[in-house]
Amino acid sequence: MTQNTSQTLNIVFAGTPDFAVPALSALIDSPHTVCGVYTQPDRPAGRGRKLTPSPVKAKALEHDLPVFQPQNFKDPDDRATLQALRPDLMVVVAYGLILPQSVLDIPTYGCLNIHGSLLPRWRGAAPIQRAIEAGDPQTGVTIMQMAAGLDTGPMLTTLATEIDATDTAQSLHDRLADLGAQALMTTLDQLTDTGVTPIAQDDAQATYAQKLSKAEAAIDWHQPAQPITRKIQAFNPWPVATTQWQTQTLRLWEAQCRPELSSSAAPGTVLSVQPEGVDVATGEGMVRLITVQPPGKKAMAAYDFAQSRQLTGQVLT
Repeated sequence: MTQNTSQTLNIVFAGTPDFAVPALSALIDSPHTVCGVYTQPDRPAGRGRKLTPSPVKAKALEHDLPVFQPQNFKDPDDRATLQALRPDLMVVVAYGLILPQSVLDIPTYGCLNIHGSLLPRWRGAAPIQRAIEAGDPQTGVTIMQMAAGLDTGPMLTTLATEIDATDTAQSLHDRLADLGAQALMTTLDQLTDTGVTPIAQDDAQATYAQKLSKAEAAIDWHQPAQPITRKIQAFNPWPVATTQWQTQTLRLWEAQCRPELSSSAAPGTVLSVQPEGVDVATGEGMVRLITVQPPGKKAMAAYDFAQSRQLTGQVLT
């Protein structure tokens, strides 16, 4: 990756979700040629379970780019198809397939990956959510040279951003998607000008961002306010944190930590209802619920939800 190509590049792009779209858009608008786009096969979506193209496929078709959707690269024909595109470089962003070494070796200058963390912090499937949940003060994106391991390749470019107390996984996702496109363009400019010197990751500093599960979503009000709030913010938009109110499951979309406030009430007790939100006692401090969603309803302001339900004094479990 240290070579100076002194040319525009023939690039294959591989990605699937919304997170990958800004990077593809940046490549389309760049001097480089996107010679092919790889994405996951269309999946059933919506109430009708209609086969739906990925966001990356939709963007590629907007620009009449050739799209390829192999189940995997075990079939030699799929590798031959990629080889025939004669790529100088492959850019991979949340593609959803593990690429075998036989694929990584096809592009002249290898494969680059845009990862949503400051590696080696948060390798793995859910780096954005785990960074919020852990209370990291900042995160960012890393452009790395792909290797056979899980997010272990040498790093080429990093861009950082602060994690604000109001950030949800969705807001941070959107910011990092744009940062990823910016970092990719910086890397490509360097690659075609002065070259890029890879920096090896320090494996001793690595942490693993385990995939999220619905089983994690239930809030334990005996925990301190800060980790509860972080989980609510981190699990928006999926799987969405939950609590039990009477016999119903209440989804919690947004919250605010109020560690300076305390109460002798049992954890989970609704202490007050005001236009700013609904204050709930925790094991240490309070959590102010901002946006909630009762069963069968749309998400709404917690204050509006509480208005007709006389929540004060009730206990969430």
